[in-house]
Amino acid sequence: MEVQALLITFREVLEALLIIGIINTYLLKTQNGKYKKYIWLGAGLAVVASIAVAFLFQVVFTGFAAMGSEIYLKIGIMLVSSILLTQMVFWMASHSKDIKKNMEGKMDKFISTGNVAGMIIHSFLVVLREGIETVFFFAAITGGDIGAALEGWGAITGALIAATLSYLLFKGTMSIPLKTFFKVTGVFIVLIAAGLFVQAISMMQDIKVIGSVVPHLYNLTWLLPEHPIDHAHFVRDTGLTPVFSGDIGIFLKALFGYSSMPSLEEVVAYLGYFLVIYLLINVKSTSAVPARAKQRSETQEKEAFHQTEKKKQNIVSDIN
Repeated sequence: MEVQALLITFREVLEALLIIGIINTYLLKTQNGKYKKYIWLGAGLAVVASIAVAFLFQVVFTGFAAMGSEIYLKIGIMLVSSILLTQMVFWMASHSKDIKKNMEGKMDKFISTGNVAGMIIHSFLVVLREGIETVFFFAAITGGDIGAALEGWGAITGALIAATLSYLLFKGTMSIPLKTFFKVTGVFIVLIAAGLFVQAISMMQDIKVIGSVVPHLYNLTWLLPEHPIDHAHFVRDTGLTPVFSGDIGIFLKALFGYSSMPSLEEVVAYLGYFLVIYLLINVKSTSAVPARAKQRSETQEKEAFHQTEKKKQNIVSDIN
């Protein structure tokens, strides 16, 4: 859980700080540093609002637990989190190169109209989005105990690493291609999303919401139990010791959704998830090629037009 919390917090905090950093850097570059306080005010209010959302979420979850229905809420959270995590990775991959341009364009509008409220609201919404996503993801990886994730070393470490990296990037002491960086971290986020999706399938089978054609497609308990309890039971029943400890299994289960005895449906869901990701990447890449070709064609047409106009002007000039 702590490693999941570290990766999620790191990613979410870094995205928020990068956008706030881009805005503040632009304000300084355009001699509008006086507006920085409004950007930080919006960001600060968003952090407070995110904490309030976490508290409200915990109250709602406690209410479901009192009614004995928390398992259904957990399943829903896991499924939605899996979708949101995947969407987050694709969104950042496609927008990382345009973030700077978009933020600067919005700041230009706010500065030209003196719209201080717009600056505050914009920075508030940017940070609040990341905050709400973090709350939701924490609920998914902890089974609803958001406080446990916030108090653990994973969330704190992730936030500190993100803050340090952002500081180094904007101070110019470190240079990292953001697109490559987000691709690498995106791989781990996608693995977490796949794990949450499969765990939701497993929980639905446990409470008989869905059935199973093959409850245990294979059994790797002898190699890597998914929990220390399974490790102990294997030793008790067979007198043998698994190759790897159940502590490793519980770590992999928390991080990637590992199961030593998965059902057929879990395996199909896991492989199907990555197949969908693969298809989405290929479709996106295929559609991007005509777009780039069209852009090149338009650029060439513009250049040809300018050259023709220039030649006309030269001819007119020679005649005169």
